[in-house]
Amino acid sequence: MTIYAPTLVRGEGPLYVELADAIERDISSGKLAPGERLPTHRDLADALQLNVSTVTRGYREAEKRGLVSATVGRGTFVTTDAVTNSAMVSFEPSAPGMLELGLISPLDHLDPEISEGFRKIARRKDPSALLRYSDPRGQAEHRRAGALWAERYGVSARAEDIIVCAGSQHALTCALGGLLRPGDRVAVDELTYPGLKTLAAMLGMRLVPIAMDEHGMVPESLDAACRRDEIKALYLMPGVHNPTTISLPEGRRNDIARLVDRHNLILIEDDAYDLTDPGRIDPVGNRVPHRSVYIAGMSKSLAAGLRVAFVVAPQPMLKALAQAVLNTVWMAPPLNVELTAMWITDGTADRVVAAKQAEAARRYMLACDVLDGLRFRGKRTGFFLWLDLPEPWTGRALEQAAAARGVNVFGAEKFVVGQSPAPRAARISITGTESLDQLKQGLVTLREILRGRP
Repeated sequence: MTIYAPTLVRGEGPLYVELADAIERDISSGKLAPGERLPTHRDLADALQLNVSTVTRGYREAEKRGLVSATVGRGTFVTTDAVTNSAMVSFEPSAPGMLELGLISPLDHLDPEISEGFRKIARRKDPSALLRYSDPRGQAEHRRAGALWAERYGVSARAEDIIVCAGSQHALTCALGGLLRPGDRVAVDELTYPGLKTLAAMLGMRLVPIAMDEHGMVPESLDAACRRDEIKALYLMPGVHNPTTISLPEGRRNDIARLVDRHNLILIEDDAYDLTDPGRIDPVGNRVPHRSVYIAGMSKSLAAGLRVAFVVAPQPMLKALAQAVLNTVWMAPPLNVELTAMWITDGTADRVVAAKQAEAARRYMLACDVLDGLRFRGKRTGFFLWLDLPEPWTGRALEQAAAARGVNVFGAEKFVVGQSPAPRAARISITGTESLDQLKQGLVTLREILRGRP
């Protein structure tokens, strides 16, 4: 049996960095395939005539880059998404006329009328006061509105339990950066939100994939991982899971809450899409409020450009979260939060949520008609679908074929954590196009592609 031995380019940098660079080159070139097992630290050290400690540091550096995943007792493997760009947004210009069935847009044309919102603010108070520095936790009246918004998710909170953040992604940044440390392990579903993957990589935190079934995260798998690894936190999207749309049943929520308590985990609950599904269950954090950080965002329900999210946390965590806000943006923009708070208290936010649910329902029915005969999972008023692909299609192959036909979609590989195998599936946004006609055109294109072969 031949032991994999990368070619090191001996330069001026540390050897362990050159080893990680070599692994990255071999993955990019196809010499190393996703899921492939790497030699043990000792075997590779012998093959390259290096110290074992150098190989260990090289593997650790490769893991930080998201190239490999190590599991105690099993070894080190090339990650399933090592050749997949996990970023949700490309900084390259998109092709003219590209139909967006990848990125989930919160139906922007139904957002509140902002000009009237500014006029109302100007009639109520001096707007210039909203341009000044203020409490990093958020102004008192804004935090009161945040407590009201948290109630929409089934979370009972006081104003003093709230931290105002500049959107849910910023809230995640503050939760990870403020409550955890580089190198800490965070348990996640084996398919999870790509924005968490890129954020964890930036902060030097390690994601531990937990097995899923048709009901969501498997509690026994979480328990085993906590016993095997020193896991500090758990990230969940229990309401409408991204990307599978699974809603975690109440029994699972009870079991997971008990494990959070038993293993002293910090629970980070991100229900970004929960308000797109009227049939909601109480958050997991309600069962363990002393360990729970709950993120009640506004982007998917009210308006993405506001960049406002309310975080509910127990008192012992609030100081660290407030410090994280201060260290990153100082404060969420008070003018944006003022608009948000006004729309929450005057009922505008609830009306917008209802209107977006109605529009999403129309789009879902269209998708059911066009994709008839294909297997997919979704919510009647949800913003996206989880599409099972017929053999021999993979998510990556569909991404490439769809892009060639002018349609953007996200294959399952974008959501995979570590060495978990990617299912033959893709996430299909039904809110990314401006019109129903554009959505129908994109879905028809996907249907035609899947009738062929990759």
